[in-house]
Amino acid sequence: MMENKYTVKQYWRKFRKKNNVDQNIEFDSWSFGDGTPEMADKLAQLVVTGKKTATSSSLISYTYEEERMPVVNQYDVVLDGFDQPVAIIQYTKIEIMPIKEVSNLFASLEGEGDLSLSYWYNVHKKFFTAELEAWGKQFSDELLIVCQTFKVVGK
Repeated sequence: MMENKYTVKQYWRKFRKKNNVDQNIEFDSWSFGDGTPEMADKLAQLVVTGKKTATSSSLISYTYEEERMPVVNQYDVVLDGFDQPVAIIQYTKIEIMPIKEVSNLFASLEGEGDLSLSYWYNVHKKFFTAELEAWGKQFSDELLIVCQTFKVVGK
């Protein structure tokens, strides 16, 4: 996506010092999508341009991938498809709900496709079905989703 001359730690340190953020604050770094560089770049660009201010993940993925759950005010470093830092986000809202209860507004905040709930649902059903199959699980409309709304606080 972009040439960046910083490691994740350097990128975080620069942001932390500029914004007077406590050095003991924990953060994660990751890229959006299905693990392909193309999708990571595409979604990171949506974040950088302000079109994407939300993301979602399956609740079960936090157990299988041994990751900590996001919390409001947490910072994360967004990576592009080449694992280069492109933005720092801060969570403003975290909600857990069945996928069938995701709202039109939330779907549009994800910033993808035509911003409709039907587009969001179809893309995410495909993604979560593949993710769940890898763990021997099946997709259903009761699948619990972690809906994360965020703001970009550093680029």
